Amino acid sequence: MGFSIALIVLSLLLMLTVLLHKGKGGGLSDMFGGGMQSSVGGSSVAERNLDRITVILGLLWLACIVTLSLILKFG
Repeated sequence: MGFSIALIVLSLLLMLTVLLHKGKGGGLSDMFGGGMQSSVGGSSVAERNLDRITVILGLLWLACIVTLSLILKFG
């Protein structure tokens, strides 16, 4: 039960962090007027931290899915 709740919470947090990322352009965001180029070449500290948080949440999400599948198969 605990891993199921953790999977739901991690899924919601992962969706939130992915949606917080800035669009890089060239996709659907350009089609709807979101394709404004920024004059700053590099990423800010907040964006890099958001990238790190997203990767960590993604790895935790994957580990939770693997753990749940092992529990369902063997437990």
